[in-house]
Amino acid sequence: MSAESFSHAAEALRSSDRDRYLATLVLSGAHRDAVTALYAFNADVASIRDRVSEPAPGEMRLQWWSDALEGMEHGAVRQNPVADALLDTIDRYSIPAGTLLRLLGARRFDLYNDPMPDLQSFEGYAGETVSTLYQLAAMILNDGETIETGDAAGHLGVAHAMIGHLRAFGHFSAQGRIMLPWTVFEANGVREGEIFTGTESEGLAAALGQISELAADHLAKAETAIAQLPGQLKPAFAPLAVLRAQYDLLQNHATGLFTPVPDDADWRKITRLTWWNWRNR
Repeated sequence: MSAESFSHAAEALRSSDRDRYLATLVLSGAHRDAVTALYAFNADVASIRDRVSEPAPGEMRLQWWSDALEGMEHGAVRQNPVADALLDTIDRYSIPAGTLLRLLGARRFDLYNDPMPDLQSFEGYAGETVSTLYQLAAMILNDGETIETGDAAGHLGVAHAMIGHLRAFGHFSAQGRIMLPWTVFEANGVREGEIFTGTESEGLAAALGQISELAADHLAKAETAIAQLPGQLKPAFAPLAVLRAQYDLLQNHATGLFTPVPDDADWRKITRLTWWNWRNR
């Protein structure tokens, strides 16, 4: 991986996905470079919806990344520093391109306004878009050797996605999007129009509370599974410390179901990541 491509990937990640950028700071050397390239790729893909005015251009960007992963238009792709860094990482650590292609496929959901159907669909989406990143980061820390981290990556990925979408509930609602399982809202008597107009109700509070409980359950299961992993893999799961704090802030947030939830300052997050990493060596 060229130093220039890595530097660009790190800057792109720092500006577009601050939490994952901070998480790379507890890693070292070539492993940090590779995980940064992976996360920068994810940040580019995750932000496509916000950069396009309609689905068609978003589909084109996803196709561009698919072509890059499948080796099409290789020379032109290498002119993109994030793609260059990612492809070098794939080669160096034997990252399966098919796994990243499935991530791209799952991200097509972001381009449209269909509500997330149910809990099973949400867990599948979280698995392909978040758990996958934990699994691949662990693979990089294992020098490219495949290792089973299913429970750790699986549960932490779902918890990560749930907490993120609970925190951003008002933001997505204002966009006319329901990214959390619709069946949970429906079971509590919530109508789509209430969500899109920012109308609070007991049913909505109950639905969000149930999803919050599910997130806590996945966090607890992730913590148990991570504790069983070899020490050299655990830094890939250090974001657990930040997610736990964000979950606590979410629980203590009492100013409205649609209002932004406070977050820790970067220095607190870095402290949490560093301390967690030291305690879990």
